[in-house]
Amino acid sequence: MEQEVVEAELVLPTHMKFKKIQVYEKYPKGQTKARWKHLKQIISAENYQNYPPHEPNYVNIESPPSMHPCKRICDITGFEAPYFDPRTKLRYANTEVFKLIRSLPNDYVQRYLALRNAAIVLR
Repeated sequence: MEQEVVEAELVLPTHMKFKKIQVYEKYPKGQTKARWKHLKQIISAENYQNYPPHEPNYVNIESPPSMHPCKRICDITGFEAPYFDPRTKLRYANTEVFKLIRSLPNDYVQRYLALRNAAIVLR
């Protein structure tokens, strides 16, 4: 039995199927891995001088105002706020925050409004 094993030819595949693809198969000889470009390399490779000045690009930060309405954010939690308290003018996300807003003294409400640059004198 041992002689049969010695005489038998072992045929092994070039790579094991359970392993990742071998590097030499993925990148044949002469090819290298694709490298990431940094912003400086992108800017130097492109001719941004040829683009119109009103068109936004990597160099020009000026862009037209957004056509979408701004998101309303809860003043307490920072989540998206679908609700608005008409008495305090604060935005809130859910009922627990609404109860908290109603229990706040006017001084705290003024501070929250000042953070949003919506300082309103409450009476």
